Amino acid sequence: MFDFGIKDAIDIVCVASLLYYIYRLMKVSGSLNIFYGILVFIVTWIAVSQVLQMKLLGSIFDKLVSVGVIALIIIFQEEIRRFFLTLGSQRRLSVITRFFANKVTEEEEDEDFILPIVMACDYMSKNMVGALIIIEREMSLNDIVKSGEFVDARINTELIKNIFFKNSPLHDGAMIIRHNRITAAGCILPVSHNLNIPKELGLRHRAALGITQQSDAIAVIVSEETGSISIAQRGEFKLRLATNELESILVNAMKP
Repeated sequence: MFDFGIKDAIDIVCVASLLYYIYRLMKVSGSLNIFYGILVFIVTWIAVSQVLQMKLLGSIFDKLVSVGVIALIIIFQEEIRRFFLTLGSQRRLSVITRFFANKVTEEEEDEDFILPIVMACDYMSKNMVGALIIIEREMSLNDIVKSGEFVDARINTELIKNIFFKNSPLHDGAMIIRHNRITAAGCILPVSHNLNIPKELGLRHRAALGITQQSDAIAVIVSEETGSISIAQRGEFKLRLATNELESILVNAMKP
């Protein structure tokens, strides 16, 4: 008789959680069809080797699996890198810090931090000035910061407007905000190759989606062609936002 205990239940839950996380990772990166293909291959391999016990075909599948692991590491190196960054970037003491922190003070800091961004985006939207603002969260964006010009300035509306002014040398790059300060500008971002991105969206939107696929950052985009304001987060867009919607999304996103 087959014994099913609490350890088996935990094992199944862990495997299901891992598969779900991989599914979300593949969906964000636009590799969902590859994920389905891998699942089909694994099911076939188990059926041939364990259920049907076909020795010759099973040995061929075993060899393919041993080589396939290396191939998968090469193909999904960005996704694997993001997985380990997620594991290693968590702020372990954040719960203790928030427990002792003054809630009113945190809300006031968030408002001071977000309002200048919203006001700058509102101005740039009305004047058809393109902008790309990246807000770092748990995962470090050091590699992205190094690709641009170091600024390290307090966030204020006029500075954001001047950086993205059409004749500014930093206009075409991305601004990185870290710890409530403008850390760098003119930064180069990885471009998403997701084929489902609407064709009317330009390079700024692709770059915004690319960085949110590889990190937990939030990207705010102002279109130079239409003046519309959008947000990219977790590999997904929220398009054509009003300024009050932008503020609400940012406030909710930056909550602990």
